Amino acid sequence: MKGTMNFLQMNPEWTRKPAKAEIMDDQVVITTEKGTDLWQRTYYGFSNDNAPILQTRTSEKYFSFIVKTHFESTERFDQCGVAMYLDSDNWFKASIEYENDKFQRLGSVVTNHGYSDWATTDISSDIKEMWYRFSRRESDYCIECSADGINFRQMRIFHMWEGAGEITFGIYACSPTIGSYNAVFSDMRVMECQWTADGEWRAKE
Repeated sequence: MKGTMNFLQMNPEWTRKPAKAEIMDDQVVITTEKGTDLWQRTYYGFSNDNAPILQTRTSEKYFSFIVKTHFESTERFDQCGVAMYLDSDNWFKASIEYENDKFQRLGSVVTNHGYSDWATTDISSDIKEMWYRFSRRESDYCIECSADGINFRQMRIFHMWEGAGEITFGIYACSPTIGSYNAVFSDMRVMECQWTADGEWRAKE
């Protein structure tokens, strides 16, 4: 992929349109609804597949997607971030999930063939903004986060078994318990892949 594109000019569409959302030239605001979430089976034994996601389609094998999130979540598990939703059994999401007024969980979920995993690290609940960079190299993916949109740090590398062809990716927000808040997304850009291939960084050593 060459150059940089505005995500909102790539004809994104809703996977489950929320009751209230506003799409502007440079940002999206989703008002979450209680009882919305994404999870499949593992540990908890339930499936929840009703979170709204705004996604675009691509067959591009190498790219990066950057987005800034702002949130004022107050209820447990409130979350907003990036997602790649292929179908109910195959998807990925990364976000900050609110826990209480002391800490929240920065993490990601990868769901392959109907089973989710969840990798997290605890951060302060004072944090109300986070940048994400989601990158693709064929059927392998990388998610990174940043406090300033400049210096990104890796959260995880993962493989999607059904993620080798055309995919859909974008943004999501939800409130699994009783919450409802405004999740604000801005600075959404798709660009040449920023995730260096393994052979490229080894060659520099």
